[in-house]
Amino acid sequence: MTSATASLLDYDDVIAAFDPVMGMEVHVELGTATKMFCGCPTAFGAEPNTQVCPVCIGLPGALPVANAAAIESAVRIGLALNCSIRASSQFARKNYFYPDQPKNYQISQYDDPIAYDGYIDVPLTDGTTWRVEIERAHMEEDTGKSLHIGGTGRIHGASHSLLDYNRAGVPLVEIVTRPITGTGERAPEIARALVGALRDLVKSLGVSDARMDQGSLRCDANVSLMARGATEFGTRTETKNVNSLKSVEIAVRYEMCRQAAILQAGGEITQETRHFQEADGTTSAGRRKETSDDYRYFPEPDLAPVQPDPAWVEQLRATLPELPWLRRARIQTEWGVSDEVMRDLINVGAVDLIIATADAGAPPEAARSWWVSFLAQQANSRSVELPELAIRPAQVATLIGLVEAGTLTTKLAQQVALAVIDGEGEPEQIVADRALEVVRDDSALQAAVDQALAANPDIAEKIRSGKVAAAGKIVGDVMKATRGQADPARVKELVLAACSLHHRS
Repeated sequence: MTSATASLLDYDDVIAAFDPVMGMEVHVELGTATKMFCGCPTAFGAEPNTQVCPVCIGLPGALPVANAAAIESAVRIGLALNCSIRASSQFARKNYFYPDQPKNYQISQYDDPIAYDGYIDVPLTDGTTWRVEIERAHMEEDTGKSLHIGGTGRIHGASHSLLDYNRAGVPLVEIVTRPITGTGERAPEIARALVGALRDLVKSLGVSDARMDQGSLRCDANVSLMARGATEFGTRTETKNVNSLKSVEIAVRYEMCRQAAILQAGGEITQETRHFQEADGTTSAGRRKETSDDYRYFPEPDLAPVQPDPAWVEQLRATLPELPWLRRARIQTEWGVSDEVMRDLINVGAVDLIIATADAGAPPEAARSWWVSFLAQQANSRSVELPELAIRPAQVATLIGLVEAGTLTTKLAQQVALAVIDGEGEPEQIVADRALEVVRDDSALQAAVDQALAANPDIAEKIRSGKVAAAGKIVGDVMKATRGQADPARVKELVLAACSLHHRS
């Protein structure tokens, strides 16, 4: 039975019969200004083939030079993963023919990675952790990008293909785990949590924006099954370039169910790469998986070994930030919020934004309120993730400060926030340009109050008779008359005072 004809085994039946084994390869595109071995820029979204040179498109005689900032980032990642840093690591040529790699080989690292033998304690949603051992974290260059025109967007069935070499040569660090065993039914959950933890880690290090939607963090998920009680791993498949946390979880679960159905029917698993289909959460066959021998690795003759000074490595170790999940636990205690509330904040990507807003001077409670209510609504309406919303924590802190100072009402501040998101500038400048400051002239407010009371004599009479709640209508009219620039509390005071005065007269 082939994988194409196999049905899916029920997940509970999979777990009853098999032990899953996973191996994750996470590719982190480093946020350096230039490429790994040349001076071409790395900005995302440039016109195709405008960020290339003889080095990154492999013209004869062009020689690579290693990017020092990329090496530093790789060392920082290795240290954060509790790895040993190799005293002398060597670049190698990984030979293969793909049209998106113009040299027909990729400069990578093979048997001498810069970082090796580490681990990461991955936080899970139930508050426990799962230790994942890291085999290596090595440096390499990215490939270009193929765009297949026609058909399904894949090479099979396409009428023609276009190649963009802007990404070719962008520095990568590939983080490779050792086999992850003993996870049982939690395998998909742990796979997702691991990739999420690595994403948070590299972002906290400042070495990558880790935008999975833009490909700056990609995951290859290796999955195999072995029968309960067996001691040898099964044949694995490698689902390539999975680009969201949810998709990692779905892809691992699907492969477990697909492979189990084949094995239960007496079939064999093909060692191959597979493509994840976002539309239906399935995987499809790619190519037969090469072994290291197929790549014909040999040392890169044009690059000297990387030999980081041990004193420099220790200096970098001293600069490592607090682990993101430990920081969140500390912040949760300081904020005094429940596990459930904290999980919700993490799920919407609000925690780091709230912390940064508080660090910029805003009270944590106000920062939390802004990000999880008004700004979360704006992100949702624009179909973007909260961290992608075009407003910075420092700008939100400024708006909160303007509200606390009485310069803006909350509604006015929200108007300013929308203008910031739409690219109109900084909050203070928008306030000045739109003349949005709260009206503080009591004489102007009194005139508006008197006008509203005169226009609503029945409401005014209710207020005079002691029905204070009726003042809301008058306050609302005054707010409209002042374009929302009045202080509602001050307006209410003037309304009640006016009605009391009229009553006494």
